[in-house]
Amino acid sequence: MHGTSENNLVAMIADGCRIRKGDGIIFYLQQNASQSIFEGKFYGIFKATQDGIFLDNNDNQQYLKTKLRKSLTFRALIEPHTVYPEGVSEWEALDEIKNTKTPQQMLWSLIYRKLKGNRGNTMLTIYEAERLAHLIRNKNNKQELDCQNKTISFDANSQRIVTSEEKPKVYDGRKEEINLLPRLISKYNTGHSFEPHLQSYLTKNLGKKTNTSLDGALLSGGEVEWLGNEVSCGVGMQRIDVMTSVVRGEQRTAIPVELKAVEADERNVIQLHRYVDWIEQYYIPNRPSDIQPVLIAKQSARIQGGAFQRFVRSVGRFNRANENRTYPLKYVEFSMRGEDLHFEEIAL
Repeated sequence: MHGTSENNLVAMIADGCRIRKGDGIIFYLQQNASQSIFEGKFYGIFKATQDGIFLDNNDNQQYLKTKLRKSLTFRALIEPHTVYPEGVSEWEALDEIKNTKTPQQMLWSLIYRKLKGNRGNTMLTIYEAERLAHLIRNKNNKQELDCQNKTISFDANSQRIVTSEEKPKVYDGRKEEINLLPRLISKYNTGHSFEPHLQSYLTKNLGKKTNTSLDGALLSGGEVEWLGNEVSCGVGMQRIDVMTSVVRGEQRTAIPVELKAVEADERNVIQLHRYVDWIEQYYIPNRPSDIQPVLIAKQSARIQGGAFQRFVRSVGRFNRANENRTYPLKYVEFSMRGEDLHFEEIAL
């Protein structure tokens, strides 16, 4: 497979791997005139019934392929949670600002997605999800649908979500495990680029106690309350590779992570400057948190002098410039240990 095509597929897998059992999933119908969907709308919230996604390959045996007239290769199991008949339009969710007091309250994750044409599986921050759920609830006068043991569908005539007494379908298609670790190891050993694979590894494993060195290096005993990847943080193309919110006792910490499948470089530190600026201006006012910037890179020879020392000096400058608004930058290296990755915090 061509490198770009593989990276695009792996990036979609990384999106799905961040799903955790119990996560809310906003139900959105995209505008499609040929299918009588005249305006994109958000209708309500489903919940994931298991971690991550699975594979149902694109062939004649793919579940519902003929009926849907499209291939859905990566799938997640969900169930209704709070679903409403009347949807909130994109205009009402993203453009209507009569009840918005400050720019930080706008749904920037969805705005960036529209501007950039991002993949459909877009994470929302906790406060964005709460705001969108509030809009949907109010649009429906707080009256949600009774979905218990019923089938949910979209009625093209009324442009509403409806239920029927028909027994809901139970997924009986294939559920093949997606395991990118062998491919990551192969690329690691042959010196090929694998940043999307590394991102997918983190979104799949962080906080799940499947790699204790990863959890120890990033979470320091805390619990993950939110996890995002490719988190847009500007109208340009800036995206935080992985970002998580971690809770330790009563304290909440936002952790932006810059990932590198090569050795660390001083330019990586410049990127973290931008991430911290955005988090401080857009995220913190809605979700008060400490900030812990993290750089994860391939194990370095750490030779005195040269590129590594320039990197160390850049970390020092970063910490001095941000000493009143973030924790010192945490530098973590990964290496192969046996048949898995090992992560270790390195003191600079």
